[in-house]
Amino acid sequence: MTGDAVTPGVEPPIPAPVPVEDAYAHLAAALEALPTSRHRRVATQMVEAMTEMFRIQPDLADLKITAAALTEMGEAFEMFLPYGDAPKLTIFGSARTKQDDPLYRLAREVAADLAQAGWMVITGAGPGIMQAAMEGAGREHSIGVSIRLPFEQGANPVIAGDEKYVSMKYFFTRKLMLVKESRGFICLPGGFGTLDETFELLTLTQTGKGVPVPIVFLDTPGMGYWDAVHDFIDGLLARHGLVSPADTKLYLVTDDCHRAVDEVLRFYVNYHSMRYVGDLLVVRMHHTVTDEQLHLLNERFGHLCKRGTISRVDALEPERKDHDHPALPRIAFTFAKHGYGELRSMIDTINSFAPDPR
Repeated sequence: MTGDAVTPGVEPPIPAPVPVEDAYAHLAAALEALPTSRHRRVATQMVEAMTEMFRIQPDLADLKITAAALTEMGEAFEMFLPYGDAPKLTIFGSARTKQDDPLYRLAREVAADLAQAGWMVITGAGPGIMQAAMEGAGREHSIGVSIRLPFEQGANPVIAGDEKYVSMKYFFTRKLMLVKESRGFICLPGGFGTLDETFELLTLTQTGKGVPVPIVFLDTPGMGYWDAVHDFIDGLLARHGLVSPADTKLYLVTDDCHRAVDEVLRFYVNYHSMRYVGDLLVVRMHHTVTDEQLHLLNERFGHLCKRGTISRVDALEPERKDHDHPALPRIAFTFAKHGYGELRSMIDTINSFAPDPR
């Protein structure tokens, strides 16, 4: 339902069923039209998984959940597709924040600064902090992924009817899209939903299910909302060994809009991206590391290696086949896949190697 208004709490109409013979034909044509053999192989795995699910004869409710989830994921993928190259950041925060609240002005300001820097801003498309952020970014730089709830009014007026807006039934598919497409996150105060989104984001980053990204906890001077959350994490969870002390490096707490934006932009001043190739973690950068800098990385972060050391490498064969930024300089190591807070610190160190723009 990209770009269309949705009545709160009302499900979109179910399309008429396609005859089985036509469905087979459509599926075969769609598989054949995929651009590469790797695409077709993965798509075939999806079809096999669906076939296996049909074999166990699931309940009708389970089929409805699966069909709805796949449908809205496809709609969201299609909506995001034209903006794949644009850097995007998600802003979380309360739908209940009023326009005269200092938090509202703060959300609008931080989003405006990001849009000025060339970023697109993703929100849940509702009122409160979400509307404030979209007002700041402007419609052109805003993307909305809303949830259909019986007590909310659908998309806010900034994004309603825009092609960069999609409405979703399930929180889990919505959160997937809010996280998957973003290269940074700014969390403002909110209720259960905001805390749920924030802690899921931390969990994904802490466990390596999500790549390292800048995460900023932003509130107004003297409010202490995120200070209280940090005290809970550092003073209770870490003290009892429930998280690592290094996990507090995964986020920044601030009440300064400009520091929040700088935290996001600085994260990518030298660091570009990372991916696994076999058991190697490959880190791509804008500037190559010198011998001295490489020695420093091994001295500070060599304990993150399961074996061997951190080394300079050329683009590996799977990266070249995927045209995955083969021209960028990179380093690689066999990451032990724990200590993601320290991996974030390693990225900060890599960014400190960037040449001074002055």
